Amino acid sequence: MSSTVDAANLTPAQLAPYIQHTKIEVGSTRQEMIAHVEDAIKYGFSAAMVPGSWVALTASILKGTEIEVASALDFPTVGVMTSAGKAAEAAELVRLGATQIDIGVQIGWLKSGMYDEFREDIAGVVRASGVPIKVMLELPLLTEEEKELAVQLSMEAGVAYLKNASSGQIETASPESVRYLVARAKGGVLVKASGSIKHLAQARALIAAGASLLGTSAGIEIISDTSSAETKSY
Repeated sequence: MSSTVDAANLTPAQLAPYIQHTKIEVGSTRQEMIAHVEDAIKYGFSAAMVPGSWVALTASILKGTEIEVASALDFPTVGVMTSAGKAAEAAELVRLGATQIDIGVQIGWLKSGMYDEFREDIAGVVRASGVPIKVMLELPLLTEEEKELAVQLSMEAGVAYLKNASSGQIETASPESVRYLVARAKGGVLVKASGSIKHLAQARALIAAGASLLGTSAGIEIISDTSSAETKSY
């Protein structure tokens, strides 16, 4: 989605194409996942974001629609997979029907000065998958110098999107983080905001800051403007 919009005046329904409708709870049943994907169709979300184990089912339901089949790997704990394993899993997810993949990055390698390895870990997934890759940079865990390096190395690796964080456990998505990434994104690279996005005003502010996509499990509450103090989102 283009971010050259008057975000403050977006209606809740107009926000739907920005939202990647996310469901990653452990123990989600087949029927729950079907309902999740059907909601993505019903509300016109950008994507149904699901664990790899549910990609094939999701792809079968979304066939013939324009909604993306999104999944994530090296997540929810990022940077724990081998590079070869990450690339192989990415290729398998695409074979099953994934059209976008969010990935964790090797924060420990970055902090160790292993910059070539950090870049190649991402580039291997880009080459193996052939679909848009979004990197979860975990900005709050990085120093200012590390943030700059993470962004530059990720773009050199060929990513399609920069993300501020993997979830709300790392950072509640903020306009400041989005603006930071937007200011550094080059060559058509876009920004996805993620982390405890659960209110209409919050979503509008992130889009106004330049986010092209929002990752949230509270998409229905956002576009129906029914969020409350009890609303949760990862």
